[in-house]
Amino acid sequence: MRGWRAATEEALYGPRGFYRRPEGPAGHFRTSVHASPLFAGAVAGLLCRVDEALGRPPELAFVDLGAGRGELVAGVLAALPGEVAGRTRAVAVERADRPDGLDHRIEWRTEPPCARRGLLFANEWLDNVPLDVAETDRDGVVRQVLVAPDGTESLGRPLAAAAPADAAWAERWWPLPTGPDGRPAPGLRIEIGRPRDTAWAAAAATLAAGLAVAVDYAHPRTARPPYGTLTGFRAGREVPPVPDGSCDVTAHVALDACALPGGRLLAQRAALHALGVSGRRPPLALATGDPAGYLRALARAGEAAELTAPGGLGDFTWLLQPVGIEDPLSD
Repeated sequence: MRGWRAATEEALYGPRGFYRRPEGPAGHFRTSVHASPLFAGAVAGLLCRVDEALGRPPELAFVDLGAGRGELVAGVLAALPGEVAGRTRAVAVERADRPDGLDHRIEWRTEPPCARRGLLFANEWLDNVPLDVAETDRDGVVRQVLVAPDGTESLGRPLAAAAPADAAWAERWWPLPTGPDGRPAPGLRIEIGRPRDTAWAAAAATLAAGLAVAVDYAHPRTARPPYGTLTGFRAGREVPPVPDGSCDVTAHVALDACALPGGRLLAQRAALHALGVSGRRPPLALATGDPAGYLRALARAGEAAELTAPGGLGDFTWLLQPVGIEDPLSD
């Protein structure tokens, strides 16, 4: 048995890992990118705002971190105004091989490029940065959680002795409630987000100037889930997390811990509303004068409503990290 971080790393990104399967993530779950082209259009609009803030540089970077099969970066290129698209250097960052038929303008890399000016966008990337899990035993001692390839778990050494840096992170960012005896109850879990903090800091540091954005399901320090969020997905269904390469293994993100100085958190519905994505129905008068236009507008409104819906995609959180510019979504 080993910790969840090592097990997940192999299960997702090893030679036979889940993210190397030919069908890609879209074959198993639906993200905002797959829900509607309005999402890529909104990200293109954000890139244009970053472009303005940078003074319209001769080369503008758009880096899609955790690009899947390139759906978002291709959609952003298609949605950009021609003049901006002509200056945009689009980069997809993904460990899987480049998919066939991808737009030749898109550079495919396994690591983000450095010293670029533009927008780095990580949509549902941090939730797949592997992390370790800890759990309190019957005496309230926080111990490492070990896992077998079939998903069977057992408790290992006390976290403070086995991984002091992880224990310090947990004490700061995932404090456990205690009972009258001063000890936490047995069975409480901590998903140790320190590798995600490090990964995000490294990603943001690749920008010379611009904006880095991470989008994920998140939870704040004041409301961490007591039993964690670690789960699996396969073929559109939530399944137990088994680190054997057969399913996605994911956990929500402590984005408040990831945020660097100057960063801020924003609900997806608020971010998309600021970028012009609205679920407002078109006026009925349009149905009389332009029936086809009315139906198109109605379809767009439905897609926008899905992207911003409470209890669904609208509950994603955006971490906005400006680098050398003002926040382009600030009021």
